[in-house]
Formats: sequence, structure tokens, C-alpha cells
Amino acid sequence: MTTRRNFIRTSAVGLTALALNPSRAAASVMGKKAGSSPYVSKRPAMDDRHFSSVAVEQTISRVKAKIKDPKLAWMFENCFPNTLDTTVNFSIQNGRPDTFVITGDIDAMWLRDSSAQVWPYLPLTRKDDHLKQMIAGVINRQTKCILIDPYANAFNHDPKPDSEWMTDRTEMKPMLHERKWEIDSLAYPVRLAYNYWKTTGDTAVFDTDWTKAMNRVIETFREQQRKEDNGPYKFQRKTERQLDTLNNDGWGNPVNPVGLIVSSFRPSDDATTFQFLVPSNLFAVTSLKQIAEIARKVTKDAALASAATTLAKEVSDAIQKYAIVEHPKYGKVYAFEVDGFGNAYFMDDANVPSLLALPYLDSIDRKDPIYSNTRKMVLSADNPYFFKGTAGEGIGGPHIGYDMIWPMSIIMRAQTSSSDEEIKHCLRMLRNSDADTGFMHESFHKDNPAKFTRSWFAWVNTLFGELIVGLEAKGKINLINSI
Repeated sequence: MTTRRNFIRTSAVGLTALALNPSRAAASVMGKKAGSSPYVSKRPAMDDRHFSSVAVEQTISRVKAKIKDPKLAWMFENCFPNTLDTTVNFSIQNGRPDTFVITGDIDAMWLRDSSAQVWPYLPLTRKDDHLKQMIAGVINRQTKCILIDPYANAFNHDPKPDSEWMTDRTEMKPMLHERKWEIDSLAYPVRLAYNYWKTTGDTAVFDTDWTKAMNRVIETFREQQRKEDNGPYKFQRKTERQLDTLNNDGWGNPVNPVGLIVSSFRPSDDATTFQFLVPSNLFAVTSLKQIAEIARKVTKDAALASAATTLAKEVSDAIQKYAIVEHPKYGKVYAFEVDGFGNAYFMDDANVPSLLALPYLDSIDRKDPIYSNTRKMVLSADNPYFFKGTAGEGIGGPHIGYDMIWPMSIIMRAQTSSSDEEIKHCLRMLRNSDADTGFMHESFHKDNPAKFTRSWFAWVNTLFGELIVGLEAKGKINLINSI
């Protein structure tokens, strides 16, 4: 998206606070007078918040009080509730909860982002029924979206016949914001629904529409195995950006139909090079197994359970055969992309699913030796999108380009680490790369945190909060306080 790609080169305080609440921006500046704290909350005023949760507020109060570093405590307070404060639109439609979640500075709902944005609040639904309803509403809305078009990645709240990407050469509809086919767009809603059920015990979200949607998920995955033909999906856009369109008349680069699933685009919304995107195929296997379990235990749908299980095994077997490649330096690793013809791309992208983030998504054990080799590779100069400078080190990607590190990759590095020293290193980089705005960003320059993109990116804000809450829950508050 144009807004996603625009470089927002801003200094401390300014744009972030203004985007969220002008009065808070003024308060932040005034708070820097002599004798006062520079760390004034940048949350919107209570009346301006989109959604409030007692359990979330209690968590903020409890965790913040334990963090000794005033800046880190301030960043946590700003970031953890950012999704609720600024992006959630909750209502009851036809007697069922309905929640539309924008990604931040773009007024559209991504299936991926919306799932990830509310994910950190799932554990708190056990003691907050209002929060539980809100997340059920996200699942219900995502079900509707999948039934509208399983190939779309982002949706409008209401039909927009003149929306930004209606001229794309694909089967656009007024309810679609964008129609880039990404495997993870279907895997993320499954992850959210499955873990919502496991956390709350609530099965009301698994209605007949949800079953129809899951059958569409499996149908779409099978179409994109491309065993018989290229399937129904193609995409072209008039653009100066190479990765915003597909070559070969919209079909993308050729693949050998070996059982893997084509993902025309990455989670970054950039086109794939070799269309079997390995992290997303691994994520799909996890999601298919989750569909099967729900079908067996909740909806009692033997046919759906069998279809999901069969496809999961087929894709998993193909991953083992085609996606694990011998690297000249690291040994056996997962390639980022393959095509089934023997070609492989050694890299990683910051967006999740990524190779680095696979244990976070429960798609592989962090102790797996092939993952361990892969992790070493992607966190090194042997990953062409790993950047290191005076401001930090981490993975970026072609979506923003050279020398731009994504805080999301630093968070994923911490989430998948078993080393306290590595986690502290990540926390220091996150603390020091916010450009004194109090928020995470899409990316920052490796030598200059004041050069960053996206002042309002709710997913990474809430993800940072999840990291802090998770460390506190594991009894590692001393680790946070030792950076």
C-alpha cells in the first residue's frame, strides 16, 4: 500500500502524538518543562478510546509498576493498549458481536494484522467478558470476509466502489480494499479462532458460516497447489514498484506442482520471487491441523477434519522434501522461498510469518536443529536483509528497502530466544529506537532511529506490549530491569 510504503521522516513527539490525539501531543511537549517528567502518556483521552478493557488496564498498571526504567515503562503503557485505543470498532450485528479492526494509519482491515493485533489480549479474556466479546467479533467479521473472497488480504468496513485499488487487474469487489493472495491471510484467522476456543471454551464462533469459510480455506489452498492448472487467481497492478504486481500476465513465476501451496505475495504485501513461500506453508500446516481438531471436537464434521488432515500431511511432506536445503555455511536450513524446480532463496523478511518467527507461530520447535541453523543464518550478514548499524541490528525486507530495520524482527528475535542476554540486547534496541515517540514503528534506519516509517502501526505496538507482558508472566521482570 502507498501509505504503508511512505517514508515518515519525523523527529521525537510530533507526528505520533498528533495522529492519536492532538491534546496529548501538547501535553507531552509541556511535560518537558524543567522539573517535570518527559514521559507523559500518549494514549488518547478516555472518551476518545475506541475500546476499553478492565483486564487490559489492570495488566498495564501491574506490569508498568514493576518496570524501573521510566522510558520503557512509558513505552509499554503507550504500546500495549494501542490496538484497543485506536483501531477497534466493536458492535453487535444481528445479535452477534462484530469487530472491524483497522491496521492503524490505513482505514482497512487486514485478516493478518487484525488477528495479530488482538492476539496479545487473548489470555485476558478469561477475566473480561467484554474483551472476550470483542475478540469473538473479530472472528465473526473474518469469517464474513473469507466468504466474500478467500483470495483478498484486506477489506473495507462497508462497500467502496471507488476504493484505492479497484483498478487492479484481478476480481475486485467493493468490499475489498486489496486482493493480494497471501497464505497467511487465511492461516491467521484460524490461529485466532482456535486459540480463542482453547482459552475461553466458547464455541459460538464455530457456526455454519465458519464451517463454510474453512471449506473455502481448504479449497483455496488446494487451488494454489496448482496441480491441474494455475487456478482462478491472477493479479496485476499499474505501478512503478516491481513487487506490487505479478509477472507472466499476473500468474507469477512458474512452480513445479510438488504439493506446496503458492503464495503470490508475502506477509509484507510484496510479491514472492519463488512462489512457494516456506514460512507461510509451515504456518498453513499448523492451521490445517487446528481446523481438523475443531472439526473433530466441536463441529463434529468428519469430512472437514479429514480434508484438513490430509492436506496438512501433504504440505508437510512436501516441505520436508523441497523446502529444506543444504546451505554452504549453515548446513540444512529452511529456504525462504522455493519453486519445486530446485531453486531456493536464502533470506528472511521481518514480517510474520517469517523463518525467524516459526516457533512463535507454533509451527516448529525452537530447539529443532534445522530451525537453529536457519535462525543463525537469518540473523547474520548471510541474510541479504539483515542490517546492522549504530542504532541497532535486525531484519528488514524489500518492502522498505536497504538499511531499514523492522522492530517486529527484533521482537521476534526476543520471542524465539532462550538466551537472557540476547533478550536484553533486543529490549535495549527496542527502547532506544523509538525516536523518543513512545511507540514502535514499521522500520527505522540502522544508523538513525529518527528516520522511520509509519508513526501509527498498531500491530507492532501491541506486539511489543505482548513481549513485555510475557516476560513478566515468566518471572523475568528482573531481566527487563537489567537492560
